[in-house]
Amino acid sequence: MSFVKLNTREVLGMNARNRLYTSKNSKAARQVANSKFLTKQLMSEHEIAVAKILGVLHNDDEVNNFAWEQLTGNFVLKPSNGSGGKGIVVFKKNTDSGQFRDTMGEIWTVNDIMNHCQDILEGKYSSHPGVGAEVIVEERVEIHPLFAKLAYKGTPDVRVIVYNSVPVMAMLRLPTRESEGRANLHQGALGVGVDISTGVTTYAITGGGRQITYLPDTKRKLAGILIPFWQDILLTAIRAANVAGITYAGVDIFIDKNRGPMVVELNTSPGLSIQLANHKGLKKRLERVRDLPVLNAEHGLKIGQALFRSSLAEKFVSPQEPTAINVVEECELHLGKKQRYRTSCFVNTKRSRSCISQSLAAELGLLDPEDLLWYQKTDTGEKQPVIAVIMTVGGKKLRTNMLVSRQLDRSKHKIHLGRRDLKGFVIKG
Repeated sequence: MSFVKLNTREVLGMNARNRLYTSKNSKAARQVANSKFLTKQLMSEHEIAVAKILGVLHNDDEVNNFAWEQLTGNFVLKPSNGSGGKGIVVFKKNTDSGQFRDTMGEIWTVNDIMNHCQDILEGKYSSHPGVGAEVIVEERVEIHPLFAKLAYKGTPDVRVIVYNSVPVMAMLRLPTRESEGRANLHQGALGVGVDISTGVTTYAITGGGRQITYLPDTKRKLAGILIPFWQDILLTAIRAANVAGITYAGVDIFIDKNRGPMVVELNTSPGLSIQLANHKGLKKRLERVRDLPVLNAEHGLKIGQALFRSSLAEKFVSPQEPTAINVVEECELHLGKKQRYRTSCFVNTKRSRSCISQSLAAELGLLDPEDLLWYQKTDTGEKQPVIAVIMTVGGKKLRTNMLVSRQLDRSKHKIHLGRRDLKGFVIKG
């Protein structure tokens, strides 16, 4: 194993993160993120899925009077303001003798559980030394079958970095024996980069930052795994950050077998190891979306998936036979659920990005604010809008981003297909 090396000009360091990005988060937003209870309460108010709370215990009397004997297993104890997985215990079943077994196989009596709760109340696991915390008793998320053979004992999660309502980077965190079932890299969990555009895993690192290819002690490759509910995960992350008023956020999400994405917690100063897991620095990505006008979560999702596609992820997409098309090819633009517009496209290999004439884009209603992704500066210094377009060419459906060009208003063909959209095609001579 070797350490991951990144382009230092692209890496976001801790000081820059705190000065340029964490500082953008308000005090109120930080207060929500620092309390798991307030986070769950806020998410529930906005109908964003979270694990069900079975109880919140504020003092010793509430701990002593809680109906522990009525719990049947599959519950979690956690401090309301803990970090790094400290103090969290996951119970999977109770025994015939009225005791409980945690996911590590340890047996707990009710007195053991109550003593642990008292440690939490006294601040033993608090993210702020000397400050107490409430005890949250919540249901245990039912792990998605995909992760049953990937995670050791605990429940994996997906961390998504959201900035200015745009998902810019993500990783899957897998509990290991070393991390004692916790999905925390500092305690030994694995970090697996996930391509924002496709939801396919790319690179992987150990908690110590060394790159790995296989799940430890197996021949299972960690790259090429398609994360389920990917679009919903990203939308959930954006909405969670937005309702909490967090400009720069790390949103941790469980994937429940039946209910899909569920918010675990919010972070206003998320760790930077995610850059190693993706073999990419955060600096340029954050700068790229800093000043973009983002209308809503769906718009932010479009922008993130358009900007941040990994070339490695494309290797894991099922290969298809190349399709032969003409230099001038019939194409069909998707304008709505059933609306289509047929026209001709010119295959222009001199262009990198595909283009559409401004007049045609306006005529088809493609210049609405929600379709606008960003502005791209041309060689002449002019800023051209880039819009999201769905179209069918040669029987293949393409989701692409096109420059809106006034020059094409005078062209015979109002759409030019550039090299980026010609993968999987062969051009007839």
